[in-house]
Amino acid sequence: MKVRRCKVLYLEPREEVGFDLEMLLGGGNGLRRELGWVALAPHLGVEIRVDAAECELLGSLSPDEWIDSGTLADAGALKSLLKKGLIVGTGKRHAIHRECDEILRGVHWHPLAATLHAFTRWQEADAVQAMQDTGTETAGELRQVLGAPPVEAMGRGDEKQRIPLPRTARTDFDHLLARRATCRNFDAERPLPYALFAQLIERVFAAQSHVRVSDDTVFLKKTSPSGGGLHPVEAYLIVQNVEGLAPGLYHYHATTHALEPLPLPEQPLYDLALQAVAQQDWFANAHVMALMAPRYDRSFWKYRNHAKAYRAITLEAGHLSQTLYLSATEAGLGAYITCAINEVPLEQVFGLDRLSEGALAICGFGWRGEEMVTMELDPAGEVWRIEGST
Repeated sequence: MKVRRCKVLYLEPREEVGFDLEMLLGGGNGLRRELGWVALAPHLGVEIRVDAAECELLGSLSPDEWIDSGTLADAGALKSLLKKGLIVGTGKRHAIHRECDEILRGVHWHPLAATLHAFTRWQEADAVQAMQDTGTETAGELRQVLGAPPVEAMGRGDEKQRIPLPRTARTDFDHLLARRATCRNFDAERPLPYALFAQLIERVFAAQSHVRVSDDTVFLKKTSPSGGGLHPVEAYLIVQNVEGLAPGLYHYHATTHALEPLPLPEQPLYDLALQAVAQQDWFANAHVMALMAPRYDRSFWKYRNHAKAYRAITLEAGHLSQTLYLSATEAGLGAYITCAINEVPLEQVFGLDRLSEGALAICGFGWRGEEMVTMELDPAGEVWRIEGST
């Protein structure tokens, strides 16, 4: 059998600290420290413990050249690493790990970006419980627990030398920007008109025009910028309350401005929505939730192993969310974006391959409720009337 090391692998020396009562009673500080190695391989997506012998064997193998496994002296370490998937082999029993490694190679990830992507995915995270556990649910609690944050507006140089810029008269666009505020209070009982839903989806995610280089090479023009004009970010929808549209899961086809129905999840739709946004219930009842899922293989087709390609995709998601915010605000709706999401269940229900596609962030929109039950940041009172104002 031929073997080689997986394509992308980082080894992290890690120290784990635990309480040891016997050590404490013996006169020590009661802290037991254990040192070891953790392997981070994006094609696996889980941390793998390795020992010194396994580290040495990994360091001796090429990620590209196949060699005969019989030439390796440490058969025990080889068997263990094949089972863990850090070494891939040509045998049938090693097909799953080998195929995952080959997919990663074919997408042309930058190694550091692939590692970041693989090891920052959540499966059962509860962002609300985490805030409760740490006592950081409010701004006041944040200050008390974490101390003072860095200054809100940084100054450089002598403030006496600052050059004041003229304030301009506010236009309709300024008023629109002022009303843009993250919505945490949706009126889930009020259906969203079908035409309004279609308008927002078209303004944010539809291809407005295209450039066809050949039959199989097309670049798109949308209302938001994209690195290389590739527009790899796809929109997968959780539709909960839109007139004339069955609640369920959909994929949006950007060039035909059409919805593609997908199989319903096994759990109730709201339960999926709540799980998707890591139990942030103030986001989960939005009329429409849009998962922004980049096709990394499309972007990395041009930007192969590029150190900035992943960053360009995250910038694109930010552009799309701001376009959604402004489009929703102009239409009298509320909107939000959050990256505190559970990627793994979303990948499962939408059928995404985590190595070539991915769940990056969720944005939602719908009617804003009449009452602010959950706090929204609107200090100027542009959206919510401030008490005592006339």
